[in-house]
Amino acid sequence: MLEPLWITEQDVVALLSLGEAIPALEGALREEAAATAANMPKTLLQYGKSNLHALGGRLGGLVGTKTWAHTEGGTCPLLLLWDAGNGSLVSVIEAFALGNMRTGGISGLATKWMAAPDASVLGLIGTGKQALSQAAAVLAVRPIKRIQVFSPRPESRADFAARAIDQLGVEVVAVQSVAAACRGAHVVTLMTRASRPFLEAAMLEPGTHVNAAGAIAPDREEFAQDIFDRASVLAVDHLPTVKTLSREFMTRYQARSWDEVRPLSQLIAQGRNRGADDDLSVFKAMGMGLSDLALGAEIVERARRAGAGRPIPQPQKAKPCLKVRQKETT
Repeated sequence: MLEPLWITEQDVVALLSLGEAIPALEGALREEAAATAANMPKTLLQYGKSNLHALGGRLGGLVGTKTWAHTEGGTCPLLLLWDAGNGSLVSVIEAFALGNMRTGGISGLATKWMAAPDASVLGLIGTGKQALSQAAAVLAVRPIKRIQVFSPRPESRADFAARAIDQLGVEVVAVQSVAAACRGAHVVTLMTRASRPFLEAAMLEPGTHVNAAGAIAPDREEFAQDIFDRASVLAVDHLPTVKTLSREFMTRYQARSWDEVRPLSQLIAQGRNRGADDDLSVFKAMGMGLSDLALGAEIVERARRAGAGRPIPQPQKAKPCLKVRQKETT
C-alpha cells in the first residue's frame, strides 16, 4: 500500500494548470453521464455571514470530500481522498488553488459546449479572488480578444484590468455599469456575492452565453427571472444542489417542472452544442464534489510520477479510553 501524500498549495500549482484542468473536468463529467462516477450533494451550514461547506464524490478508484469554512476572516479548504475499495487514506490536498481552478475550469468547460464558437468578447461582472481564473478559463476555450469588466468600486475594476492585461495578454476595459460590460459581449460571466439580482435579460445581446457562478448559497442572487424567459438552454453542474441552494432556480421552478434544466454532463455526453436558433444559454455552477475529485485525482497521479508531495503515515486505529479520568488535586 502506498503511503498517503500531503500535497501543498505550491505542489498543486506546480503540478496542474488551469488549461489542463478543463479536460480533466470533462473526462469526469463524461464518467458521470455514464453512471461510473457520482456526486455527493453539497451540504451547507450558514452561521451569521459565514458558511461551512462540504461536498464530495466518487471517480474511478477514489472517493473524496472537500470541506471548508468561508468566513470574513478567510478560509482553508482541504480535499481528502480515500481508496474506494478499502477506505485507506490516499491524499490530503490543500485546496484553495485547486478550488479556484475547479470553479474557473467548469465555467470554461460550459463555455466550450454552450457559447458561440467565434465568441470574442467577454463581459465579466465581479473582480474578486475567483475572477481572474474565470476569465482565463473562457480564454482557454474561445478566441476572446476583449474583456469588459465591471464591479461596483472603480478602484477594484481598474486594478483587475491592469492585472488581467498583464497575465492574460488581451485587451481589458474597466466599464462603469453591468449593462456596459454586457454590451457586445458573446459570453457573460457572473462572479459576485450579490444578494439581489443585477443582470436583466434586456442587457444581453442575442445569442449570449451566461456563466452564473457567484451565487452559491440561498442568500445570494445574481440574475433576474426574465433571463429564464429568453434561455434556450439551461445547464447546471449538479441539479440536486441547484434545487436546494440556488435562489434563482428555486424561485423559477418552485411551481414548475425541472425537466428543461439539464446537467452539463448530459449535454456533453449527447454532443449538444449551441444551435443556430438558440438565444441565451445559461450555465449555473454551485460547486460539486466530482469537480474537486477530478482535479484531485489528476494531481495525485502527477505527484506520484514526479515524486512530489510529502508522505504521511497511514492513520492507525486506537481503542478509545473508556475510563473516567480522575481530576488531579493540588
